[in-house]
Amino acid sequence: MHLEQVILVDELDNELGLMEKMEAHQKGLLHRAFSVFLFDNNGNMLLQQRALGKYHSPGLWTNTCCSHPRPGEAVIDAAKRRLMEEMGIVSEVKMAFSFIYKASLDQGLTEHELDYVFVGNYEGVINPNCLEVSNYLYISKEDLKSKFEANAEDFTVWFKIAYPRVVEWYELNIVNL
Repeated sequence: MHLEQVILVDELDNELGLMEKMEAHQKGLLHRAFSVFLFDNNGNMLLQQRALGKYHSPGLWTNTCCSHPRPGEAVIDAAKRRLMEEMGIVSEVKMAFSFIYKASLDQGLTEHELDYVFVGNYEGVINPNCLEVSNYLYISKEDLKSKFEANAEDFTVWFKIAYPRVVEWYELNIVNL
């Protein structure tokens, strides 16, 4: 069985080595990751609800997709690959910003990621992988804000951090998507 590896990095994104994904999350070591946020032509954000079988944060709502690049894989290529693997979507994306966060998860795991955030526009067919995604929806900024404020615990930790920055970035850059 092939164990997925993550790329360990320092705060400046210099590669420090590789580690099996679960071990990196158990030890809370900083590694490279990405999050993709897609919007429709009306500015509604495409969210996914993580599958109940996920090893952490099962059933929580989050951005369109997220994961880790493979060794030797460009982050943007990894983002496009995971869009297809998780949501059955082929879409262009552009990098918006990156941030570092460290947060405790369920199952005694710790997310410590240098997270590259990609944004794009999509209005096509969605064919989610049921092993990754249990549900999905397009939601307006106003409805998402209300849902977020009423039930923040229903969202992943990284979404809570990235969401306000993505909305700000999107409003400033919508004409460039």
